[in-house]
Amino acid sequence: MKRPHFLIPIMILLATGLLAACGKSSASDPAKAVEDYWQALVAKDSARLSSLSCAAYESTALTTLESFQSVDVALNDFACAAADPSGDSSAVTCAGNIVASYGSEDLVIDLSERTYSAVKEGGDWRMCGEQ
Repeated sequence: MKRPHFLIPIMILLATGLLAACGKSSASDPAKAVEDYWQALVAKDSARLSSLSCAAYESTALTTLESFQSVDVALNDFACAAADPSGDSSAVTCAGNIVASYGSEDLVIDLSERTYSAVKEGGDWRMCGEQ
């Protein structure tokens, strides 16, 4: 069966678009690893949270997740940036906050008040606590 010639360029454009949509992964970018960590925490995804945490920080990450289990949690105006990653570690700063709703009360946690540590472990960047 002969395929029309116009399908090849369309398939190439679709493949290119899909690759571009993927963007940076947490494996290759310390800021993205920290962003993904906070998103996993808010989504209450313990498996993803564990995979985004360094070994030394994993139990702390899971304990933090436990503290948010019975409340509604959301990220607002959120983004992170790596401060000059060097070697296998990087400082990461974030803007925005987590809002935890306890019934009629909201607890706002300002993520910009701390500098986070990302380390390369097993070839991937992972959240490893605060500096």
